[in-house]
Amino acid sequence: MLKQLRVAWRILRQLSGDDAYERYLEHFVERSLISNCSECQQPLSKKAFFRRWQDEKWYGVKRCC
Repeated sequence: MLKQLRVAWRILRQLSGDDAYERYLEHFVERSLISNCSECQQPLSKKAFFRRWQDEKWYGVKRCC
């Protein structure tokens, strides 16, 4: 039962976007390891990440007409 609740919670977080920052950090680390760059930038802070996410979501033209 507990395992099913954990799976349901994980799915709910994915659908709502609540785990977006954690997924971003995982992707950032993977990309940094693959590129092996010595001048890699630091990941965005949680606040900066969500600000950028909201800006991309709500600003600009999002329809054709």
